[in-house]
Amino acid sequence: MSAPEVVRLDHYGKAGQAAILGDGPDPFGVADVGFTWLPKELHFGVMWDGRLVAHTGLLRIPVTLAGTDTDVIGVGGVAVATDARGQGLARLVVGAAVDHARTLGPEFGLLFCRPPLVALYERLGWHRVENDVVVEQPDGPAVMPLATMWTPLRDGAAWPDGDLRLRSFPM
Repeated sequence: MSAPEVVRLDHYGKAGQAAILGDGPDPFGVADVGFTWLPKELHFGVMWDGRLVAHTGLLRIPVTLAGTDTDVIGVGGVAVATDARGQGLARLVVGAAVDHARTLGPEFGLLFCRPPLVALYERLGWHRVENDVVVEQPDGPAVMPLATMWTPLRDGAAWPDGDLRLRSFPM
């Protein structure tokens, strides 16, 4: 058995997602939120014994944070194959994506997750955004019902007090 290897993926779509999570109707368990999501632009995967077993995507998104317009790097599409969980693959693929995000300029990384995953992301160094987060949707602004978490992408970066609004669909 070979060691897991993080790779930059040139393309990641429905086939890659199905390879990791299967092709069920709601692989991320968020369909009941009813939101429109943005596709990611940069993709990282974990190959293990010739198989794609994990993924994380990145996307630069515009936000207004504590009254200041800026960009953050959105992290999303995090997936680990059911039969490969518990092997540290989320730490491996999210860590590689965040390391790359640090080269892109913005001060913060941002992600949305279901409440049962908050503890996992906290173990990976992410912090919970306590205020409501507003995101754009086709029918206008909406409050994000999922947990919102941030991580610093620069040394000394501290999350400011204040409201967060994505000036786009969530990632």
